[in-house]
Amino acid sequence: MGGSPMKKCIACGMPMNTPSEFAMGDTSKDYCVHCARQDGSMQSFEEKRLSLTDFIVRTQGFDRTAAQEVAEAMMKKLPAWADDLG
Repeated sequence: MGGSPMKKCIACGMPMNTPSEFAMGDTSKDYCVHCARQDGSMQSFEEKRLSLTDFIVRTQGFDRTAAQEVAEAMMKKLPAWADDLG
């Protein structure tokens, strides 16, 4: 792994250890493959909130309202969304 320090996605907090975990396999990007659109750009606040809410509903069985609150609480801690949730 070339000894470079692990990065965390600025949009979801996921650790990125290998090129395949970075958007478009580009290790210079600050966001992961899960937070990238197909063209490689980072998802918008609304797109990320929706996908995170869906993920929480699917994996933890929360209802949508509760899942969205959890998603926003998680996103508040991440640098990409400081302006949206500040």
